[in-house]
Amino acid sequence: MGTEPTEPDWAPLTDAEVTGVVGPARVVWRSPRPLSAAALVERDGRRLFVKRHHTVVRTLEGLAEEHAFLRHLRERGAPVVEVLDATARGEWTYEVHSTGVGSDLYRDALSWSPFRSVTHARAAGEALARLHLAAEGFQAPRRRVQPLVASFTVFAADDPWAALDRFVARRPRLADGLRDFAWRADTHRVLIPLHEELAPHLPGLLPLWTHNDWHASNLLWDAEGQVSTVLDFGMSDRTTAVHDLATAIERNAVQWLLPGHPVREEDAVALLDGYQSLRPLSPAESAALPALLPLVHAEFALSELGYFHGVTRSPENTRLAYEYYVGHAEWFAGRDGRRLLDLVGYSVGAGWNGSTARTLR
Repeated sequence: MGTEPTEPDWAPLTDAEVTGVVGPARVVWRSPRPLSAAALVERDGRRLFVKRHHTVVRTLEGLAEEHAFLRHLRERGAPVVEVLDATARGEWTYEVHSTGVGSDLYRDALSWSPFRSVTHARAAGEALARLHLAAEGFQAPRRRVQPLVASFTVFAADDPWAALDRFVARRPRLADGLRDFAWRADTHRVLIPLHEELAPHLPGLLPLWTHNDWHASNLLWDAEGQVSTVLDFGMSDRTTAVHDLATAIERNAVQWLLPGHPVREEDAVALLDGYQSLRPLSPAESAALPALLPLVHAEFALSELGYFHGVTRSPENTRLAYEYYVGHAEWFAGRDGRRLLDLVGYSVGAGWNGSTARTLR
C-alpha cells in the first residue's frame, strides 16, 4: 500500500508444503506480493505456479469462480494460464497453474509502477481488448462476497447510498474497520458528486467479466514487446469493459508512488489507442470512461480496508486503504487529474468537459 516493498502478509511457501500439493517439487522463486503466498516450483523438470490463500480470503468455491472464467478465456483462444488444480488443506486453499509463455519483465515492480515504454503501453491496450472480446459470452453471475475482489456494484447503482449500505452490511470486517473514519461524510463530499457525473452514462454499459488488475506486472512479454500471457485473475468479477479500461489507466498511467503523482500521458494515450484499434468503444462507453475513472478504485479500496482491518489486522494498512478510497478520487479534482480526464475524453472522442473540479472544491 505504501511506497516501499513490504513484508508479505503470509509465510512463504516451502519445499515440503508444495510437495504436499503437487508431488516432489522445489521452490525456485517466491513472489514478493504481500496479499498471498505464491511461488514458481519445479517438478520433474516442469515449472508450475502455486498460490496459497487462507480460507478467510479464498475458499475453493471462491477460486472456482475465477477458474471458470480462465477456462472460458482459454477456450476462446486468450493467452491465459491453464488451471491445473485447486485443493484445500486445513485452513488453506491452494491453486496450481501453468506458468505461461514469455518474460516476466515487471515481476519485481511495485503496484502503480509505469510501463517501461510507450510500446508496452499500446501492447497492453491491445491485449486488454483481445481479452474483452474473448470474455464475451461468459454469463456467470457476480462473485460471492469475499475479500480482495474489484467489484462494480456501489457506483454502478442508481442509488449509490443504498448500494453502499448493502455493500458494507455484507462485510462485517469492513463495517468494523470503517468505524474509525468519517466515511459517510467523505463519501458524500468526494465520491457522490463523481457518481452524479457518471450516472447518466450507466445504462449504456453492458456487463462483462473483467480482469480488474490490469497492470504491467500481471503480463508476460515477448521479445517484440507484445503481451504473451495474462496473469492473476484473483480480482476478476462481472463489471463492464470500460471499468476494466479505466482500471488499466489508473494502475499504469498515474505514478501514485511519486510525489505529486505525475501522469504518463503518452502511456495513457497509447494504451487507449491500442485498445480501440481492436475494440472501438461505443459512444456510451466513450462518454462513461472519463466519468468512471475517478471512481474505478473505490470498491476495491473498501475491500482492501476490510481485509487489512479484519484479516491481517494492520492499522497502518487500514489507514492507507482508506486514504486510497478518498485520496485517489480527490486527486482527480486537481489540475493534473482534470488534465488526465480531459486527455482520456478527447482520446476516445468524448470531448470530456466534466464538472469534477467545480464540484469538489
